[in-house]
Amino acid sequence: MLKPKIIFFGASDFAFPHLKNLIADKYRILAVITNFDKPAGRKQVVNVSPIKNICEKFNIPVLQPEKAKESYEKIKELNPDLIIVASYGKLLPEEIINIPKHGSLNVHPSLLPKWRGPSPIQYTILNGDQETGVTIILMDDKMDHGDILAQSIIKVPGARITHKELEQVLAEAGSQLLLETVPKWMKKEINPMSQKESEATFCKYLTRDDGKIDWNTPAQEIEKKIRAFDPWPGCFCYWEKTKGAILRMKIIKARIYDFPDKSLYPIGKTLVAPQNELCVQTSNGYLIIERLQVEGGKSMFSEDFIRGNNDFMGTVLK
Repeated sequence: MLKPKIIFFGASDFAFPHLKNLIADKYRILAVITNFDKPAGRKQVVNVSPIKNICEKFNIPVLQPEKAKESYEKIKELNPDLIIVASYGKLLPEEIINIPKHGSLNVHPSLLPKWRGPSPIQYTILNGDQETGVTIILMDDKMDHGDILAQSIIKVPGARITHKELEQVLAEAGSQLLLETVPKWMKKEINPMSQKESEATFCKYLTRDDGKIDWNTPAQEIEKKIRAFDPWPGCFCYWEKTKGAILRMKIIKARIYDFPDKSLYPIGKTLVAPQNELCVQTSNGYLIIERLQVEGGKSMFSEDFIRGNNDFMGTVLK
């Protein structure tokens, strides 16, 4: 059976293994639709994404419309057998979804109908889920709502896994599941299964402000948030270095700590842990900050930061 002609929508690190495996398996990729190249870092350098790099290597046309609907005419002209979407980050209008005669498939990094929406991996960690997975659905006009074609269940590996690490695990699982599912779908060997609406849960689009740490939250919840928001949107708090001088501090890595001193200090107060690491009082328990980054500076271990900032200990983080 001749492999289907595919148009691929994807923009993130999660999307890349799916495209790479489709190319390696000799699928006919008519075009790839991805997001604009964006400047990153303090120097605002524009880096070409891995998705664009692999497309250039294999001479696959790349489209970067501001809105998905702008690609409608081109997709209609190319006349794909199938559209595949993996973490594109934008809703596809119904008129595009309905162009391919074999439909449009979406690879979603959760066990739908759980965690519909744009940030399922972050919410898996925030919620402390022990189990997650990937789901391939036949897309319809609602977000992550379509009938299920295939699922792969994965036990969340490790108690301290970060978003980035879990994303890699799910991307590999999803790309393998996609290669297994597409041939079966094309041969009409799959009976789509409706999602159970009563079991649906939702996650929202995250903004930079969502990363603000509230020290009135238990240490366990803050630690999960730091792992869930690595690298985006990242977690931060503020340090009033001197009156009127407030520095933004990015908290990169942390762990819960059973501090021998059971006194209840002011929420947010900074203490020194036995290994000269930074420890912070939360509403319930202590959190050791392993790595941090002060605004305008470099990432460093907390003990190195303390060594150079003698006025920091004993202050209260906001």
